[in-house]
Amino acid sequence: MKKEIKKLKNIKRIGKVGLALTSLFCCTNTCFAAIQDSPIVTGTENLIADLTSWLLILAPVLTVLLVGYFFLRKAASDEMDAKRWDNRIKIAIISCIGVVVASGLINVLMNYYR
Repeated sequence: MKKEIKKLKNIKRIGKVGLALTSLFCCTNTCFAAIQDSPIVTGTENLIADLTSWLLILAPVLTVLLVGYFFLRKAASDEMDAKRWDNRIKIAIISCIGVVVASGLINVLMNYYR
């Protein structure tokens, strides 16, 4: 009996969320028409576009510098520290790939909604 009551409560919650989202998406053109042209929104869009373009440039450059530094430190270390520097090199490369992919995705989404 308790499980059935919990299921009904969850169904009611899902229905309320669905109704709220539907009303939000249906009324988007009329509710947010004045907000779309405000200087805050256009400035934020420009800021996000500039940040994503700078991240596409800075992330690989910074990664190359860090990996070069890590290789120098690895060359001057013993076996135990060399494993740690290898790990840092891998993390730096994976982080660069993540930043470039995320920045490109944000840039694509921003251009799609313009």
